Amino acid sequence: MDDKEFREFGKAAIDYIADYKENLRDRDVLPSIKPGYLCELLPKEAPEKPETWREVLDDVEKHIMPGITHWHSPHFHAYYPTANSYPAIVGEIISAGIGCVGFSWIASPACTELEMITMDWLGKLLGLPEEFLNSSPGPGGGVLQGSASEATLVGLLAARETTVNRFKKEHPDWDEAIIRSKLIAYTSDQSNSSVEKSGRLGAMTMKLLPTDEKCSLRGATLLETIKKDIEDGFIPCYVVATLGTTPTCAFDNLNELGPICNKYNIWLHIDAAYAGAAFVCPEYRYLMSGVQYADSFNFNPHKWLLVNFDCSALWVKDSRFFTESFNVERIYLANNKDGPTHDYRHWQIPLGRRFRALKVWFVLRLYGVEGLQKHIRHTIELAQRFEKLVNDDNRFEIPIERQMGLICFRLKGEDKLTMQLLDRLMSRRKIYVIPGAYREKLVIRFAVCSRFSMHEDMVFAWNEIAEQASEILQAKLKPAAINESTLLTRPAKKSIEMVSRIKDLEMENKQLNTAFMVK
Repeated sequence: MDDKEFREFGKAAIDYIADYKENLRDRDVLPSIKPGYLCELLPKEAPEKPETWREVLDDVEKHIMPGITHWHSPHFHAYYPTANSYPAIVGEIISAGIGCVGFSWIASPACTELEMITMDWLGKLLGLPEEFLNSSPGPGGGVLQGSASEATLVGLLAARETTVNRFKKEHPDWDEAIIRSKLIAYTSDQSNSSVEKSGRLGAMTMKLLPTDEKCSLRGATLLETIKKDIEDGFIPCYVVATLGTTPTCAFDNLNELGPICNKYNIWLHIDAAYAGAAFVCPEYRYLMSGVQYADSFNFNPHKWLLVNFDCSALWVKDSRFFTESFNVERIYLANNKDGPTHDYRHWQIPLGRRFRALKVWFVLRLYGVEGLQKHIRHTIELAQRFEKLVNDDNRFEIPIERQMGLICFRLKGEDKLTMQLLDRLMSRRKIYVIPGAYREKLVIRFAVCSRFSMHEDMVFAWNEIAEQASEILQAKLKPAAINESTLLTRPAKKSIEMVSRIKDLEMENKQLNTAFMVK
């Protein structure tokens, strides 16, 4: 492909993307295919000779789109949002066009320095303490990771190495392997699965602690567990507190957890993957009260802040814990630099890294603070409207308070009714919602996800839900079909017992009327 063809292909691809976005409502949010469908449509081997870009683009619509779940459809209400915007798409294109690998400052100075600047912009936008910023006089700073999963694991590994080194200094006669075997971490039973996975990857036991009626991890629970573990010979090392849990968007109590972690010299990591974006609005910052106690803080701009996946922002109070834990030098990585800059390869698991900061920069500049705040507030307003629709229908209940853009609701009664409703919604593919659990009750998680969502989309979703609920409840009220082999009895004043095989409903009625008329 030469420059001329690239221009043609690129323009056609941009038009295709714009058309796709404009017409998302015309597509079912879920695909109607079976596993393995694509293997039957595509050749078994790559083509020997090049094909035209028009053929490839045509096949995207013909073969790929039928197997796509449309995450940006206004009818997508599962999981949490994955952000998307035109400025971020263009930033991604230009980043791919530049094609640098920014593992060190000299590998691409703009890649590193723009990331330092945009991370400070984001940190100030969220209202984080100054000590987390790259521009602060201390060793703190921010870095872009691929996901919150990576950020949690990086925090755990840094906490692990820091704790091991501290205990080796305090107890030089202790065996390092023994120290490592005694390390233990904590999080709530509502935290994301990636938190538990980080413990497995980091060879550290991750205890899942019970939460209160609001699904919040409280200080008393953590303190009691820590004291017992210390008595049993364990070394508390790492705590992950969540602001906006996956099941219900619950918020752990940082003001209670933070002082405990600081007292026992335990690394406190905050996972605000989804809800962190809301802190661009000052009215929601009360939910991160206590953030000053944290050692690291993470949220995903790629969830709710209009930056395409992947882009996860991680700040740390003391970056030396990262660089001392992950610094592996080679002569070919030597970097002669002067001035306040970073080699971000020491802040992460991989060596190579993408130019993610470019799309963040585009979004921050082309939306501005006001545009981002408007987006967050609009999402929450839509969630409030949907919440009202649920509350206005006495067949449903919302067992836990709505938070941000997530509502957890259910049909009153047994769980099987809510499961039947979920099954119907899934089979019809008009909207996409997923199950959740609250206090051992099945709920439906409804998240406002698409930046294209409007009030009428909330009404559309509710009408679909209410209609299917009506059919389920009507079916429940219908009398069971009469089995012809069943022996029927009817009371009468002379205790006449009727025993006969019913041929049809009309005959049954005649016999019943006759029985009741006997005196």
